[in-house]
Amino acid sequence: MSGPSTYEPKSGITRWLDRRLPILRLTHDSFVAYPTPRNLNYWWTFGAMLSLCLIVQIVTGIVLAMHYVPHIDMAFASVQRIDRDVPFGWLIQNIHSVGASMFFLAVYIHMFRGLYYGSYKAPRELLWILGCIIYLLMVATGFLGYTLPWGQMSFWGATVITNLLGALPLVGESIKNWLMGGFSVDQPTINRFFSLHYLLPFVIAGVVALHVWALHEAGQNNPVGVDVKSKADTVPFTPHATIKDLFATTLFVILFAVFVFYMPDALGHADNFIPANPLQTPPEIVPEWYLLPFYAILRAFDFNIGPIDSKLAGVLAMFASIGVLFILPWLDTSRVRSMRYRPIARQFFVIFVVVCVFLGWCGGQNPGNILLKAGQFTATLSWVAEGQLSERSIEAPTAAQWQETADAAEAEARSQGADMTAVTRTGETTGTIRVVTGGNPELQTVEASTPDLLEEHIAEMKAEVGQAAPFYTVVRSLPPRFTVTNFSQVLTLYYFLFFLVILPILGLRERPDRVPDTIAKPIAQGAP
Repeated sequence: MSGPSTYEPKSGITRWLDRRLPILRLTHDSFVAYPTPRNLNYWWTFGAMLSLCLIVQIVTGIVLAMHYVPHIDMAFASVQRIDRDVPFGWLIQNIHSVGASMFFLAVYIHMFRGLYYGSYKAPRELLWILGCIIYLLMVATGFLGYTLPWGQMSFWGATVITNLLGALPLVGESIKNWLMGGFSVDQPTINRFFSLHYLLPFVIAGVVALHVWALHEAGQNNPVGVDVKSKADTVPFTPHATIKDLFATTLFVILFAVFVFYMPDALGHADNFIPANPLQTPPEIVPEWYLLPFYAILRAFDFNIGPIDSKLAGVLAMFASIGVLFILPWLDTSRVRSMRYRPIARQFFVIFVVVCVFLGWCGGQNPGNILLKAGQFTATLSWVAEGQLSERSIEAPTAAQWQETADAAEAEARSQGADMTAVTRTGETTGTIRVVTGGNPELQTVEASTPDLLEEHIAEMKAEVGQAAPFYTVVRSLPPRFTVTNFSQVLTLYYFLFFLVILPILGLRERPDRVPDTIAKPIAQGAP
């Protein structure tokens, strides 16, 4: 793409270095004279922001590692000490934690841009796959880093995710035990997580180098998705792209600084400021915001699929939601790269972006929360008022015959005129049966807008009736309802349909708009 090198050493030292290690020539050819399409817009500036984020995360992470203590009894305190006692530790820690969110924000926009403009299509398949590998490594690094403060959400997040790996057939249990260093999250776990969290950013840096190399070999895509025809269609990377990257990155840094200095904890979870307690489970266990869409996909499977139980199905769907990105270049069969000229695909893409946002929202909600319902929750209570209460003991010959004996005792009581019966088991073979005879049968219906409120009304009704009716029969009626889990299932279905059905079919059936001749043909050599 870049052609022969145009670098000319200007001094004796640079000529000497160029003959032995042409690193200046490589830098010049890659970031100064490298030809870039002249029609690139600001969506192409997020690569520079991601490079900045990676450097910031590595530098701040190294400094934090100098003070962090990877021990279950001291990890939480060491993070607090960094914030309070280490010179500028509060700043470094805030930059590192907020930087993770900024990193993912930029990479999501970068990936959506690649999807919209078809940057995954030939000849850039390997470029896209390397980008997906970088994203997968970022997810692993982000999860490992989330556990290191060793707060409540850190500990229980590590517990949930590592146990989910155990659901994988054949190798899952071995992977889980190796990752935890035992059979539960403990000291070996935090040692492993800290070691891997320190290592993976350097692996990411290595894959980023391959990513840039592949980019320079295949050449940059552009908003119209048409390859450049001549050198007149391009401009040197510096100063044209450099200035644009610098301006956009400056705005990005301002946003970064707003969170660091004014809202450093806005993107975290309050429970992570509580030291990890293995004996107290938080009401809701959620990952960081950038992993919430995949967490929603994981929880969407609350049903078995044939021989596959719900837990394994959720884990497989979560991994498949990332794995499908790797084969996207071969799923989209359209010859047109940019969705600028694919009006139907563009509409489905906008829906896809909205679906991803709502998946993130669902991942942060209680899966049982009701979004819509048709009617009220009702319960019908029946009892016998003003009846005569009696009680006697029953005993079964063996524990296995207990239920049979209890059923026989109730049948006998009812044959003798009992209106209500209740059996309580007090031992393996012993129990009591209480019987109400005589009195008047009563019926009462209560309604409520939520299940919890319904249970409160039932308890109030029982308290109101009191000893007059010691036994109750409660029949609950639940209206048709649409919960967060149901919403996640719909969104998850569209997520996979977009990649596996919509894009392949549109590639074969959609008639794209005509590309203007001014774009399809090369720029005249004399054009400014």
